[in-house]
Amino acid sequence: MVKILVAEDETRLRKLICSYLKQEGYKAVEAGDGDEAIDKFYSDKYNLIILDIMMPKINGFEVCSEIRSMSDVPIIMLTARNTEYDELTGFKYGVDEYITKPFSTQILLSRIKALLKRSGVIHKDELCIGNVRIVYREHNVYDGNKRVLLTPREYDLICYFIENKEQVLSREQILESVWGIDYNGDMRTVDTHVKCLRYKMPSLRKKLRTIRKCGYILQE
Repeated sequence: MVKILVAEDETRLRKLICSYLKQEGYKAVEAGDGDEAIDKFYSDKYNLIILDIMMPKINGFEVCSEIRSMSDVPIIMLTARNTEYDELTGFKYGVDEYITKPFSTQILLSRIKALLKRSGVIHKDELCIGNVRIVYREHNVYDGNKRVLLTPREYDLICYFIENKEQVLSREQILESVWGIDYNGDMRTVDTHVKCLRYKMPSLRKKLRTIRKCGYILQE
C-alpha cells in the first residue's frame, strides 16, 4: 500500500488531508510538528511526504533538508504564504511540488498522483490475484463476484500481501508494515488475522501459504 507522511501542525487540516488520502486507498501517517516528522521518517518507509512550512520545533525547510540528505522521496510543500521567496527556497531544498493554502483537495490529490507516477510508484485502481480483487477507490475487496466484509486491519493486511506477492514475509515485517513500528502486542495476532482472511476468502486458502518458522507467502 502507498504510504504518505503528512506533517502539518494544524490538527483539523492534517486530519482532513489524511481522511481524503485514506478514501483514495493510501495509508496516511500523521506528524504534528517538524521534530515528529523527522522521527516518523526515520522509523518507516514512505512513498511521498507532505510538509507544512510553518511548523513548531523544526520548520518544513529544515525537515526537507534533513530528508533530502537521506532520501529522494517525493515531497510536497504546503504554505499559507504566497511568496516567490518561499517557493524558490522550497525548490532549493529539494521540494518537488509547492501548494499554497487554501487549496482544493482535488488539486492536492492530482499532484500526489502525478508525483507517484513520476517517481515510479504504481498505484492501480484495482489489484488482483486469482479471483480476489481489491478496488482501492471503493475500499472494497471481492472474492469472485462476492464482496467480502473485512475489518480495517484485515483490509490493510490483504493489500500488503497482494502488493508483496511471491515474497516470503516474516511476522516481524508484517507487524511493522501493517500494525506499525510502535505495535507492542502479541506477534500471534498476525496468525489470527491470516486465519480470518482464509476463512472469509476461500480463493486464498491455497495461495496464502505458511512458511514454517518464518511467516507467510502469497503465490499466484
